[in-house]
Amino acid sequence: MYDLLGIRLQSPIIIGSGPLSYSAESMKKLYDAGAGAVVTKTIRKKRAINPAPHMVRSTNNSLINNEKWTDFDPERWIDEEIPKLKEMKVVTIASVGHTLEESSELVEKIEKAGADIIELVSYDYTDLIPMVKDTKKRVSIPVIAKLPPMIDEIGDFCKKLEEAGVDAITACDSVGPAFRIDIESGKPLLGGNGFGWLTGEVIKPITLHKIYEIRNKVDVPIIGLGGCMSGADAVEMIMAGANFIGICTGPILKGESIINKIYKDFKGHLERLGYKSIEDACGIVHEHMGENNERTKFEFLWDEDKCIKCKLCEKVCAYEARKLKDTMELDEEECRYCGLCISVCPTKALVGKES
Repeated sequence: MYDLLGIRLQSPIIIGSGPLSYSAESMKKLYDAGAGAVVTKTIRKKRAINPAPHMVRSTNNSLINNEKWTDFDPERWIDEEIPKLKEMKVVTIASVGHTLEESSELVEKIEKAGADIIELVSYDYTDLIPMVKDTKKRVSIPVIAKLPPMIDEIGDFCKKLEEAGVDAITACDSVGPAFRIDIESGKPLLGGNGFGWLTGEVIKPITLHKIYEIRNKVDVPIIGLGGCMSGADAVEMIMAGANFIGICTGPILKGESIINKIYKDFKGHLERLGYKSIEDACGIVHEHMGENNERTKFEFLWDEDKCIKCKLCEKVCAYEARKLKDTMELDEEECRYCGLCISVCPTKALVGKES
């Protein structure tokens, strides 16, 4: 079991607010599939009317969407959906937005309906501090702030949220605006104004950087959300400084079974790497980050037994410094030690070691 702000979770996987959490029944399916907690679609004073279409696959493991908040009136969540979730014993994080006016009117009703935690979200991130302060005065349950990724000095901003009383941070929301074009018609693939927000594995490097920056500044728990599609991705989130793993796009594209698969693979990686708990791995990368962004020479190690002679290392070398013939050859005068050859090697036959 895992502890999130005093609430016991069956797994560290938290389903982010999105299409799959549109109702109590849909959230129960996610919980039964192995999620530790599920975040509702964002509840506002008025229900959303979405453009059509409002979701499109961008790459195999990413989406662009311009879906808005919940298309249920708030009364339905308060009177029906959240009480159902309470009855079904689903750990429920209620997403509430997007303004101080709305959150101040809704959060107490949502707490009384049975939500375990409030997650505040706003299109204007500067609203989050007053929303947190106000919500902390109104409810006794924990309060999370969900951040967009494109915030200048995001760590410093999160420190202000911590000082305002936030109990945890979700980092981060989708990235954008972004859009795709149908080349046959010249029209945008999404309806409405054509613009949406990018999610899935393509945003993981951005998410990892934001988690890293936030962990440098705050002590409150971080839910790493944005780009996790595998157990290895989940380990990266933890190593960057997250305490819990958020997923959303994965089960949309791959089905609910991916939840338990990510969890099992995540545990397997931790065990293989010698970590006895999430706490042991949390933020480990902070111990290894360099202070100066300058060249450090390292040596290449090649294991002939592991090599399958695919020659990817040779193909990607922009400087033509590497050649694979009967043995591995390296022109040290031409090599810039960029390391791309290492990262594309499918069998880890080629590795690097600092010298």
